[in-house]
Amino acid sequence: MGTTPGSKSGNGKENAVQWLAYLLAALCLLWVYHDFDWHSEIPRLRAIHWGWIVLAVCSGFLVYIIQAWRWQVLLKPLANVALWRTTQAVFIGLFANEVLPLKSGELVRCYLVAHWNHIRFSKVLASAIIERLLDGILLIAGFACILRVGALPKDVEVGAAVLFGLVVTIGSLVLFAVFNKRFARHVATGRRWSEALLMVVEGLHVMARSRWFFVACLGSVLYLGLQMVPIYALMAGYQLGQDWTATLVVLMIMRLGTIVPGPPSNVGVFHFFTFLALSTVLGVEEQTAKSVAGMMFFVITVPLLAGGTIALALTGSDLREVYDLARAHRKPPVPVVKQTPGV
Repeated sequence: MGTTPGSKSGNGKENAVQWLAYLLAALCLLWVYHDFDWHSEIPRLRAIHWGWIVLAVCSGFLVYIIQAWRWQVLLKPLANVALWRTTQAVFIGLFANEVLPLKSGELVRCYLVAHWNHIRFSKVLASAIIERLLDGILLIAGFACILRVGALPKDVEVGAAVLFGLVVTIGSLVLFAVFNKRFARHVATGRRWSEALLMVVEGLHVMARSRWFFVACLGSVLYLGLQMVPIYALMAGYQLGQDWTATLVVLMIMRLGTIVPGPPSNVGVFHFFTFLALSTVLGVEEQTAKSVAGMMFFVITVPLLAGGTIALALTGSDLREVYDLARAHRKPPVPVVKQTPGV
């Protein structure tokens, strides 16, 4: 099949954005680690209380199981999706985020759940929009809490203000979709994009009006709260003497810095904002802050790679194949995992 000029242009733009993401990652790593004292790192690692690191890894896994449960609850008005399926899709999506740029895993996980459960892709995508909206609201609440404790760097405050504007805008659109479904039907033109928009609106309408929506809101609080545990455990392992308020500060700045799609695993960007939170806001010694940022990235990333590899292997599919199919919004034969009784 030939490639149209438009598709060539689209691929060129996508490649340019990806290379910019890689460049950003390299610049962030260079900025954080250009003067890192590697000779002092071995003694620092020997002094870590590794039991706390094990707790960080285990609690990190639990965070994403809670995310899968919240997603399952949110999807209940559309279909009775098994928790095993949402968990598998979440870990495959996380794996895709670790190896592909621009948070491609969000598209992958939505496609897999839609395909496995015979749900319209657009409606599953609507559930992901609701998830991100709930997360955004809680992030704003978190920033409101830490602003009461002390001042943040101006750049962080500006970022929080931008996040607030985005959440208000998206939230307003979601509310409009929930209460004005007829408008979406009226503007539907029969084109593919308008039909997809209509399916998204219908999905938002059904899920946001469901009694399960409030359970999903409680799940979001639990999801955000559990994300503090690995950070607290790491700081305790390094004997930084920080409390839960400091943990919330680190989490908020990390989430704000990595909310925009970027390089795979948010490498570099993750290190930059973690270092910023530890050294600039909490006053942790710079070399130690850089070490903690690197260890935190390792503790969070490696388990996701392992879990995602296992979850993807169970589908019998290749990640690039699944990603391409997700982008095309098609329904080709992706092998389905046979579930044993009781799973």
